[in-house]
Amino acid sequence: MQDIIVSAADISLFHVAARELGDASQWWRIAQVNGMTDPDLGKIPETVVLKVPSVERDLVSGLPDGAGS
Repeated sequence: MQDIIVSAADISLFHVAARELGDASQWWRIAQVNGMTDPDLGKIPETVVLKVPSVERDLVSGLPDGAGS
């Protein structure tokens, strides 16, 4: 797991996940480790440090287990 600095300019966790994990649909993994539910970063006042989980190449989908069923 690594720490990164994000701001409202990063737009959303979708963008961060695409850049950091190579898969925008894995935004929920970043949200989960940071206690977030909203992927929108446009509401953060300044910069914040987020933890980003390691890339998991074994995931066949960006969706958490049980999502969409």
